[in-house]
Amino acid sequence: MNLFGGVIPITGITFLIFCVFVIAALGYALGRITIKGVSLGTAGVFLVALLFGCLFYDDLSKQVPDTTNALKIVENMGLILFVTSVGFIAGPKFFGNLKKNFKSYVLLGLVIIVSGGLVAFGCIYIGKLTGFTDLEKLSAIVSGLFSGALTSTPAFSAAKSSVASAELEQLVSVGYGIAYIFGVIGVVLFVQLLPKILKVNMDEERAKLIAAEEGKAVKKQTGKLIDLDDFGIAPFAIAAVIGVIIGMIKIPLSAKGLDGTTFSLTTTGGCLLTALVFGHFGKAGKINLMPSAATLKVFRELGLMLFLIGAGIGGGARFVQEFKIDYFFYGVAMTIIPMIIGFIFAKYVLKINVLNTLGSITGGMTSTPALGTLIHVAGTEDVAAAYAATYPIALVAVVLVSQFLVILF
Repeated sequence: MNLFGGVIPITGITFLIFCVFVIAALGYALGRITIKGVSLGTAGVFLVALLFGCLFYDDLSKQVPDTTNALKIVENMGLILFVTSVGFIAGPKFFGNLKKNFKSYVLLGLVIIVSGGLVAFGCIYIGKLTGFTDLEKLSAIVSGLFSGALTSTPAFSAAKSSVASAELEQLVSVGYGIAYIFGVIGVVLFVQLLPKILKVNMDEERAKLIAAEEGKAVKKQTGKLIDLDDFGIAPFAIAAVIGVIIGMIKIPLSAKGLDGTTFSLTTTGGCLLTALVFGHFGKAGKINLMPSAATLKVFRELGLMLFLIGAGIGGGARFVQEFKIDYFFYGVAMTIIPMIIGFIFAKYVLKINVLNTLGSITGGMTSTPALGTLIHVAGTEDVAAAYAATYPIALVAVVLVSQFLVILF
């Protein structure tokens, strides 16, 4: 691509980097637009990335060798930065919070995923009643819609590995691409709109949450610790490396062993778990394992931005090719209904406070962007602990349900 009449030529990876920063600038500007107190926030970056993918993906692919993998690098780098930061932030209070509310978090995570799975089953039967006779193909599409509605790459991979042919794998991809966009935006809007609809006093709820967390905090006499660097980037990098390795470990789920269907924590789960442990202990001997608060905030926001850009550009390209209105609304239902059921269950059965409920819903929906939005809405990073507590059970459940959708039909 040549800018300004060819005076400034931009090609290759330089063009990709240029596009990333253009999308970021426009996306943050869009995210600042507020209508009746509701804004897209960082999700504005996702929308601009989607539009860019719809309009300019072909141009990008001509300039950047192996565009798909280049975007995956951007997406995965962002994901590692974000979830590792969240783990460190939540770590000091995570295990105490988990110990007190373990059953609640597990139940809520299961309720969200199972209700989403039931909606997906309902969509299959609706398709059958409306004349879709090939249930194998329909279940492949719906399993893709389900994994996209919950923005779960592990579920998407598991569904693809469970189908019997390349044609069915493509149908899974179609469903995932259609549902993914609302899967991101829907949860982001939900955590902003619900408190307004219910007229929740966010200042009061924030004060309750902070007071409860401070009451559980245990002050540790650590003495003078040795910093590996001024910003804590070294311990952050160590946690990320260990997390990636843990995320690559595969657990067989069938008699075929590693050649059959497997489960892994993935990069997301591995980095989150490792950072939680690092954040909980805070030190190894006299070595400080905690990055500075400023470093974590910057990495969290930078990571979320890169993740949304990488995912958004590719998603925009697929969306134009794959969009079908009935499948889109199936995906919308799989995103909205589990959140509503989860909130009702948390409020009236589990009696969890509003901010922890919303944090748990973002974890139950495995929604990385929504957590970033919720932190801004809540005005406290303590909501990350509820996300981190609910996320693991949701991750396992969403992978299993996506496979059952394929296997049972």
